[in-house]
Amino acid sequence: MSRPRFDDIFMELAVNLAKRSHCIKAQVGAVLTRDTRIISIGYNGPPAGTHNCDDEFPGVGCPRDSKGSCSLALHAEENAILYAAKNGSEIEGATIYVTLSPCIACARIIYSMKIAHVIYLHSYAEYKGIGSDEGVDFLRRFGVKVDRYVPSDGFVLHSEPPIPRKAALPTVP
Repeated sequence: MSRPRFDDIFMELAVNLAKRSHCIKAQVGAVLTRDTRIISIGYNGPPAGTHNCDDEFPGVGCPRDSKGSCSLALHAEENAILYAAKNGSEIEGATIYVTLSPCIACARIIYSMKIAHVIYLHSYAEYKGIGSDEGVDFLRRFGVKVDRYVPSDGFVLHSEPPIPRKAALPTVP
């Protein structure tokens, strides 16, 4: 049996972190790395010490904002980046592995923090049923390397994060 690549290991961890989320709409995980070391981890949910959406709003989830997004939660990328920054970790030049490609707001944060590489599992555009991955487009436009995760030959993720699809759109590279 061959040894898994770090891309496989970090994406598997991101998938498992997504399962920690209390969001009933979509569970997303992120792993922030430098070289072969983990800097920080995160998953989507309300700020620590507030509440859990599945407990406070069972069956329906938290209130939605005017765009239909969660009005209370931080995204997985935000949580990973904020924790790293809070603890004084060097973020510039890092790679972030995320189970859902960054939305435009997270893309702006990723770019501002000078994260060099984003590797994502699923497309935000496919999940939202929109025509393009605005966050991916933004990052690429401004020089951030963005790749869709492709497992190594013979490697299979043990599970998938529970993300319902809103529409069946073509895969966005």
